[in-house]
Amino acid sequence: MTPPLSPSRLHRLPLCVAFGVTDIGPVRRNNEDNFLIDETLGLVMVADGMGGHAGGEVASTGVLEALREYLEKHAGDATGQDIVLSDPDATWSDPIMRAVALLHDAIGAANRVLYAQNVAHGCREGEGMGATLTGFWRPGADQPLTLFHVGDSRLYRQRGGRLDQLTCDQTLYQQAIDAGAIRDLPARNVLLQAMGPSPTVAPEVRTIFAEPGDLLMLCSDGLHGCVPHGDIEAALAAVSAATLEAVCRRLIQMAKDCGGRDNITVLLALCDG
Repeated sequence: MTPPLSPSRLHRLPLCVAFGVTDIGPVRRNNEDNFLIDETLGLVMVADGMGGHAGGEVASTGVLEALREYLEKHAGDATGQDIVLSDPDATWSDPIMRAVALLHDAIGAANRVLYAQNVAHGCREGEGMGATLTGFWRPGADQPLTLFHVGDSRLYRQRGGRLDQLTCDQTLYQQAIDAGAIRDLPARNVLLQAMGPSPTVAPEVRTIFAEPGDLLMLCSDGLHGCVPHGDIEAALAAVSAATLEAVCRRLIQMAKDCGGRDNITVLLALCDG
């Protein structure tokens, strides 16, 4: 079983302190979730793999490593020279827009790495291993958080005692709900897209400004798929840097107690400036 890419310990980033835990859950024989916290890059992300056998583990680990590697090589582009777009007369000189553009490029590059592995194994488009990808990146001290999302892992923010979901699940179920359907809904876990099965991917990428005291939670559907929103909100109340680990582990146990059968990953980041 592939170990987490980052150890379960308190990590200090420029904006926050973070702690993550991943658990195989009560039923699965292997853990296809993974998470990564890079203190130097200010990068925090989770991935939930799929593909059976070792495929899901390879996918979740591979996509996180590929995205980090791309940002390590190109992170200076977010604060350095203008990025030239496909129009030779256009550039993005705004640092925020440069960060958004760079993340789009990084996600595209990570997707191509996984897709190439699927092709090498004889998989047709739409088949093979894949992974969700959700996280945030802060490229500079004076910049906001850049959020990114593919699939149905989630990013939440707790502020002032209220827990808000900041990402929208890219699933057939959510698409039906958004269209106003109330009956004959599809299964909740049928993804509209994931990293790896197709040559291109359309991520959700946007920016938010964090405030001191904000709590950000990244999680796989092993948590949000079975623990009610209100119970998660209550568990996150009055969290502090000293209790991040305990709250992460409590949420893992809550998912098991609610009958969850999937792998479970929870990552909490408390903003302190």
